[in-house]
Amino acid sequence: MLSFGEFIINLSHSFPLCVITLLILSVILVNGWTDAPNAIATCVSTRSMSPKKAILMAAICNFLGVLVITMISSTVAETLHSIANFGDNTGQALIALCAGLVAIVLWAVLAWFFGIPTSESHALIAGVSGAAIAIQKGIAGINLNEWKKVLIGLILSVIIGFVVGFLITKTIEKICKNIDRRKTIPFFRKLQVFSGASMAFMHGAQDGQKFIGIFLLAIELSSGITGTGSFQIPFWLMILCSAVMTLGTSVGGYKIIKTVGMKMVKMEPYQGASADIASSSSLLACTLLGVPVSTTQVKTTAIMGVGASKRMSNVNWGVVKNMFLAWIITFPACGLLGYLTTFVFLKIFV
Repeated sequence: MLSFGEFIINLSHSFPLCVITLLILSVILVNGWTDAPNAIATCVSTRSMSPKKAILMAAICNFLGVLVITMISSTVAETLHSIANFGDNTGQALIALCAGLVAIVLWAVLAWFFGIPTSESHALIAGVSGAAIAIQKGIAGINLNEWKKVLIGLILSVIIGFVVGFLITKTIEKICKNIDRRKTIPFFRKLQVFSGASMAFMHGAQDGQKFIGIFLLAIELSSGITGTGSFQIPFWLMILCSAVMTLGTSVGGYKIIKTVGMKMVKMEPYQGASADIASSSSLLACTLLGVPVSTTQVKTTAIMGVGASKRMSNVNWGVVKNMFLAWIITFPACGLLGYLTTFVFLKIFV
């Protein structure tokens, strides 16, 4: 296992590794300020926390989520590590991986600028896969067995959040049916804070592992290692990825908080808590099973389920439609961007 000191030495002797490290850390940083706000959007929309306090809480929980869950189970990281095949030429493979990451950063910044909560997870998978297909000149660039997990996760993230959010909300309403709602508000505000923290924790656990897997792949390629072997994540790499995601989260993302938590569904504290409990528990199950899912999709579909539990018209389906279009577009658009960027990079640097 590569120590941090050895990594620094390799970094000082390898310009491609310097570039790809900067790119991966940039993608993690972008994820921190674009995806992490989804985790705390409901806390802000129900006025259980101020935006500044919620962002600080999310930053801390993101850090702990990446670190703790990765030490318990790293199967999501392993899936992303093995999702693409860049071939045996490690020099060209590093260039292709760089190109894929550039495509992801460009796509993520555009989404953030327009306040659209697209999935950074899907962008990461699509950009890296597009780059691998370009360098391998075909479908041999992707690992179909790992992509099956991605497709399963795509379906789960659309269904599981909605269903669980719907059921939890209905259960709470049934339990509290004969209780004065004004008396329950303080309790649910506190529960909202706790559930928001758990959602931020699970965002770090899911998305942090995805970036760790790609980072580890880059380190191996820079060392001339190809193919599969023992999968071990250095502790320093967990700390580094956790810290960068935390920094990105602290930058904030109020525009996305407003879109997810305020425009799509108007919620009371018990509804916000229901959405967060539904999404964080769903993410925990998928993470432990090694299925990479979109934290954005799980959270937003949980919010839809909460809104629909009262009546279907309670959900702003116009906003939902725009979100689904963004999710659908991400795979082909970012994949194509990664594919084309790889051709440009190979022409310039090879």
